[in-house]
Amino acid sequence: MKKIELLAPAGDLEKLKIAIDYGADAVYFGGEMFSLRAGAGNLIIEEIKEGVEYAHSRGKKAYLTVNIYAHNEDIKPFEEYLNKIKDIAIDAFLVSDPGIMMLIREAIPNAELHLSTQANMTNFKTAEFWHQRGIKRIVLARELTFTEIRELRSKLPEEMEIEAFVQGAMCISYSGRCLLSNFMIERDANRGQCAHPCRWKYSLVEEQRPGEYFPIEEDERGTYILNSRDLCMIEHIPELVEAGIASAKIEGRMKSVFYVATIVSAYRKAIDAYYKDPGNYIFKEEWLNELKKVSHRQFTTGFYFDKPTNKDQDYQTSAYTREYAFVGLVRDYNPETGMALIEQRNKMCIGDEIEIFGPNRDFFTQTIEVMQNAEGEPIESAPHPQQILEIKMTRPVAPGFMLRKRK
Repeated sequence: MKKIELLAPAGDLEKLKIAIDYGADAVYFGGEMFSLRAGAGNLIIEEIKEGVEYAHSRGKKAYLTVNIYAHNEDIKPFEEYLNKIKDIAIDAFLVSDPGIMMLIREAIPNAELHLSTQANMTNFKTAEFWHQRGIKRIVLARELTFTEIRELRSKLPEEMEIEAFVQGAMCISYSGRCLLSNFMIERDANRGQCAHPCRWKYSLVEEQRPGEYFPIEEDERGTYILNSRDLCMIEHIPELVEAGIASAKIEGRMKSVFYVATIVSAYRKAIDAYYKDPGNYIFKEEWLNELKKVSHRQFTTGFYFDKPTNKDQDYQTSAYTREYAFVGLVRDYNPETGMALIEQRNKMCIGDEIEIFGPNRDFFTQTIEVMQNAEGEPIESAPHPQQILEIKMTRPVAPGFMLRKRK
């Protein structure tokens, strides 16, 4: 049984390395242009080289996202960009625009191409069309059920792979093909600049009553009519595998390193547990509890089991649930003294109870009893962003471990 790939977002080079360290089999990232997350840190060319080498040195893969729908003005810059990156050993390119595909083929004849979810791939005949044009993998539209996915898989050539989203934000528009942002504030979602107007609060105005705003309601539930819950499929690893999905994709190139590490770690544990003994696999609630420790909306299984209903929308608020704060990242550790060098990410104080977790490790809890600044002087609190300090650990840690505390 070929193991399902765990594919993680890498909004910048640090997140790429964290995703690999915490158990991702592959990462996807954007360059400075031409991907649909213009607001992410993204990677300059030298960082792409470093990131790809980092992944390959650990037996992992790295995919470059170039899934914009190009306008005429994008063609020449994209050709120039390809000439700069064509010698980097990128494992695959995620694409949606046929013109972009053609340009990649011309510049890098042997490039592996994956069809982005932005292309709205919803049926086996369309998949066959793309297979005949050299697409190795299709990223399914989020609007497909397990029944549809299984049928699609059964009608595809064995060598063509299926990738599907399993965790993260959902678009209210068809697989991200949304014009609201472009129409309302001239930020084109199909060129990477979406302002997420689906999360805004709306009211109704009647033509003859200017200035009178009426809430758009569904019964008593509120006004966020376009605000989907976040997709979460960690409880359904067996169904994902049995449907023939080759790659389980986590959304979130705009998310933090804390988010990436937590989500990847939880899915890694669930996937590994399933493959260790599929017949006796039992889901552990602790994996879902881990996901809830990062900033998130309420969860939904999206379209996988049926079309979403009002239970898959959040009509009360578009705000995230944030029960834990990411307070520090371990940069070094001295096993003789038990002192860890920490880069602060949020305020922490002597007496705080914190949780520490790392790759392939369950978290442990301790109270901060000894904390000192970079000069070795005792301090009571660490209030300064990215302040370097040391904390006495009750158990061994390593670079890349993370500290969090309940708010």
